[in-house]
Amino acid sequence: MEKRVLFKSSWLPWVLIAPQMAIILLFFFWPAWQALYQSVLQQDAFGSSSEFVGMANFKRLFDDPSYLASFYTTAIFSVLVSVGGLALSLLLAVLANRVIRAAGIYKTLLIWPYAVAPVVAGVLWLMMFASPYGVIRYALIEMGFEWNHLLNANHAMALIVMAAIWKHLSYNFLFFLAGLQSIPHSLIEAATIDGAGPWKRFWTIVFPLLSPTTFFLLVINIIYAFFETFAIVDAATHGGPGKETAILVYKVYYDGFKALDINGSAAQSVILMLIVGALTVFQFRFVEKKVHY
Repeated sequence: MEKRVLFKSSWLPWVLIAPQMAIILLFFFWPAWQALYQSVLQQDAFGSSSEFVGMANFKRLFDDPSYLASFYTTAIFSVLVSVGGLALSLLLAVLANRVIRAAGIYKTLLIWPYAVAPVVAGVLWLMMFASPYGVIRYALIEMGFEWNHLLNANHAMALIVMAAIWKHLSYNFLFFLAGLQSIPHSLIEAATIDGAGPWKRFWTIVFPLLSPTTFFLLVINIIYAFFETFAIVDAATHGGPGKETAILVYKVYYDGFKALDINGSAAQSVILMLIVGALTVFQFRFVEKKVHY
């Protein structure tokens, strides 16, 4: 029987949700409205006056080849971060779920990266690759591989992808591990008795039962790749070399705070918000059909 909470007064529920609603209005709806408002205006050179220009800022963006190139960069980056992060964290969760001795220490070490700030994660990976005495850079030189993320776009992309995956690895790992531990062991034992091998048990029993967790993490990781990786890109590559690693969220910052194109930056933020919203709707509309609850 479903339990429902009944309030004696009609105003008490509104008082209880008022703090959360105030936070949402202040930090989401108000900035979103300001961005939408600024995107249809054009300020003069001194910022003293503005005029309504309609969709001119959006048209100017789509006439800019560098902005269109940032769509491709963002798509590559988000796919690599989302798919790579989910695959690696799932592998680590499966391995951690099998550990018996020192399991607490092993799981704690995998959780630590989540406590690191994104900008610190970017600096850490930059130091390992940038300095000739960095651990990974030194190993690559010893193997005869010349690493140069300042000139090679592929190296720069690999650097921010690895840093972004490492930063978000713990979040994915925790959810996958909790999902694995919630699967009844009797199902695995029954499949083993029927002669199913480890690989077949995983794809026919374990992974389908993890599909709700995987779908949730897919949505979260795409949002993370689009929005929360700005600090990693800014600390590690500054969008370089050239603009090869300038993802959409970094271009919003660069055009707004360095190029001082406030209205163009606002238009970019509106487009970015629409893209992420459309991707989220697409996932819930089509990808969720593959989920078994």
